[in-house]
Amino acid sequence: MAEPTVGAGYARGLLEFAAAKGASRAALFDKSGIQPAALQDQDARIPFRKYVALMRAAKALTGDSALALHYGEAVDIAEVSIIGLIGQASETMTEAFAQLNRYVRLIVETDNEGAGDRFRIAVDRGGLWMLDNRTNADDFPELTESAFAQLVCGPRRFDETPFVKAVHVTHAAPPHVAEYERIFRAPIVFGSDRNGFLIDQTWASHRVARLPRYVFGVLTEHADELLKSLEGSKSVRGRVESLLIPVLHTGNASMDVVAGKLGVSRQTLFRKLKAEGVTFERVLNELRHRMATDYLGARKVSVNETAYLVGFSEPAAFSRAFKRWTGSSPRAMRAAGGGRET
Repeated sequence: MAEPTVGAGYARGLLEFAAAKGASRAALFDKSGIQPAALQDQDARIPFRKYVALMRAAKALTGDSALALHYGEAVDIAEVSIIGLIGQASETMTEAFAQLNRYVRLIVETDNEGAGDRFRIAVDRGGLWMLDNRTNADDFPELTESAFAQLVCGPRRFDETPFVKAVHVTHAAPPHVAEYERIFRAPIVFGSDRNGFLIDQTWASHRVARLPRYVFGVLTEHADELLKSLEGSKSVRGRVESLLIPVLHTGNASMDVVAGKLGVSRQTLFRKLKAEGVTFERVLNELRHRMATDYLGARKVSVNETAYLVGFSEPAAFSRAFKRWTGSSPRAMRAAGGGRET
């Protein structure tokens, strides 16, 4: 199974939140192993393990044991993921919940019970439950904390009507129990047999519709494309690209390095890529081409900076490669956008 990933926008949101609370950005990058370039594209992906390291570093550097709860409480998911915008364009909470389940992998990929949906609605003697089906949740309870805080605090931004009657989590009570009580405003059960909320029956019909309805179609179309891209990343080529992106600027984007990170030999990686009809050199070359085009098209960095970001030590070598890829010079593309070229 391919390594699970987290949306770069979600990780960047956490990093910025921790920095605002006093954590050093440099220390957060260093301790998490995340390269700053890996967070530039909102829709890019980073390994889940690096997100875990980022969260734990953020807690340590801020001295806030409840940082995950506070992140979920304070940061509007619409600011860090397209899923939040889709939720705001939904008619009701029922539709918003359905879209969350459909696209939640764009925020974070998880292993779920029975390989099913991340969330589900269930009814028992206690009432109506919204349950999180993530397996091994206690290995990283911070994800439960941030997700639950977002699910509860997000709707409060447009409707203060209480809908959570109780919160159950499988992990043990942490030092910051008081923050659970303050944020959720409902009884909390730690060490439960489930992760979920007991919710009011009227929850399903609560209206959302904070954005014009036509926006819903535009957003879901883009989200569907992102899901397709995410599925494509499960190919060997996709996994190689995900490992190359953070190290391109270091000039250390070699086949041996990538094979080592994948835990296979160079020969095995060669065979796996060949089975998909590509070579390592082609994957690297096409990735550089695609990223260079994106950087120049966005007009946020210069030609020389772009050369560095995609792994060229000499701007002249980058210019020759770019002309080979596109038939035009990077300066011509950059100038066409009206940006700086030096």
